[in-house]
Amino acid sequence: MEIKKYYSNGKLLFTGEYLVLDGAKALAVPTKYGQTLEIASADQNQIEWTSYDADQSIWFQDILLFEDIIKKRKSDDYSGVKNKLIEILYQAYKQNPAYIDENNGFKIETHLTFPRLWGLGTSSTLINNIAQWLQIDAFELLRKSFGGSGYDVACAQSDAPIIYYLENDEPHFKKVNFNPPFKENIHFVYLNKKQSSTAAITQYFAKEHSHSKVFSKINKITFDALDCQDGRDFALLMEKHQALMSDVLETETVKEKLFPDFKGVIKSLGAWGGDFVMVISKDDPTEYFNTKGFSTILNYSEMVL
Repeated sequence: MEIKKYYSNGKLLFTGEYLVLDGAKALAVPTKYGQTLEIASADQNQIEWTSYDADQSIWFQDILLFEDIIKKRKSDDYSGVKNKLIEILYQAYKQNPAYIDENNGFKIETHLTFPRLWGLGTSSTLINNIAQWLQIDAFELLRKSFGGSGYDVACAQSDAPIIYYLENDEPHFKKVNFNPPFKENIHFVYLNKKQSSTAAITQYFAKEHSHSKVFSKINKITFDALDCQDGRDFALLMEKHQALMSDVLETETVKEKLFPDFKGVIKSLGAWGGDFVMVISKDDPTEYFNTKGFSTILNYSEMVL
């Protein structure tokens, strides 16, 4: 039995969180972690779907009927994951109906190489893998299913850091040379809880905002960060970014909230309040965060592709 395999990279958003939705330029990096999609032919006009976490445990398993996908038939009896999958596969069907119309069924497995709760892009890697499989537009698939800026899909497709922005709601990104000489001073700490990107985006748009003044400042930080050769300069840029976003979001920074005594800079990545933060410090921060109960700490070379 032939098995088709597709792989996509995870992501981290260094600059431009939230504002990238409104057109700000963001610096994002693909991670060494990602997700694989494996597809084999089957029958009975259905998809046998199994999703594996990084430890090989099954976190989702169900049967998806072709008929349910075609009719976008959701149900309160289904799990939220199943309903979301039906939504994605329905939108994919609208772009390429042949995958259902000309096949009898599939057996599909997804395999994460990072723990699902890390928030490195379980959804975006899935969207991009499905788009690769069906040869459809991943950004359109994202827009019609999850929404969001699309920077995560761009990272899924890229083997290098990118500058990403939206113009007239269309995604634009280009690879950039970002390989900081001070990367031994950068670590990534998991905050022990996953943050819902969808919920965070909804909350952001619910606020009355006009951020044109902040845009130019964030864009400047993004491009200045690219050119940074000194760790202290980079840390100051990230600290300034946090302060600007704290004003925009009307919420305290993660350092103010959780780590006020930390000697160094802590920068939220993506949705504030969960997932990973970037830590920039002269000394190895592992012991500090361990004593605070945060034991998942990766250095730059372990995390970034």
